[in-house]
Formats: sequence, C-alpha cells, structure tokens
Amino acid sequence: MTDPKHSDPKPAVTRREFLETAAGVTVAGSLLPRVWAAEIKNGIPYRTLGNTGENVSCIGLGGYHLGSQSDEQESIRIIRTALDEGINFLDNCWDYNGGASEVRMGKALRDGYRKKAFLMTKMTPAPVRAPPARLTNRCADCKPTPSISCNFTR
Repeated sequence: MTDPKHSDPKPAVTRREFLETAAGVTVAGSLLPRVWAAEIKNGIPYRTLGNTGENVSCIGLGGYHLGSQSDEQESIRIIRTALDEGINFLDNCWDYNGGASEVRMGKALRDGYRKKAFLMTKMTPAPVRAPPARLTNRCADCKPTPSISCNFTR
C-alpha cells in the first residue's frame, strides 16, 4: 500500500493543458504585434486601416460638429490644425447639418490640405435618400462614390 504522505500530488495543470495553453500563447503573441503595433508621429498613433494598406491616425476628426459652429473659419481652422498636427483620419457625411459640415471640410481641404487627409465619407443608400447633385463640388478635389456604408478616399 502506498503512503499518502509520500505520493505525488495531482499536478495543478496536466501536460495536455500546458501544451494547449503554450500553443495559444504562441499564436496570440505572433498576432498581437500586427493588431496593436502603432507607429507614433508627433504624439499621434497610426495604424494600418484594414486591408487598405493606408496608415491612418488612431485619432480621427469627425465632421458633424463642424457645420454647427457659428464661424465657418473656426471650422476650417480646426480641420487644418488637426491635419498639421498629424491627425489624418477625417470622417464626414453629406447629410450632416444639411450639408454644411461637408462644405466646410471641402473648403478646409483646399490649398494642399487634401493630400494630408484620409477621408471617410458616409453615404445614405439611394433608395432611402440620395445625395444632392452638387455633392461633387463640395470637396476640393475628390468625387464621392455612393455606397451603403462608407467610402474611403486617399
């Protein structure tokens, strides 16, 4: 008969559990750098946007509030300052504030600022509500393409 005081206790983790955990940690460790890796420029972190290959700022500037300010020049200053400081991801929609947000963003993107921006434009599906014909005149040098969710333009 075996003496219970001298027998080996059951291990807290079986060999199988250890190997499964080790394999999981190895796989996760190899994937995390691609998911979390960020390049920092001027204090702004950047990541690759999905499969686009575009390096965009993790901090974006939304356009909704830009059309509701009383001073159009203040809206333009906000957009250009963000771009000058390294925020290159801009988000807007033709329908924000009756189109005023997109008009102001278009004006702010003139004079070479469009080259600094990665612009996401949300659009409503045509059967629900179509964008106005003047839409292509709002942005300095870009033509939006209707889609159900978002358009990305460089």
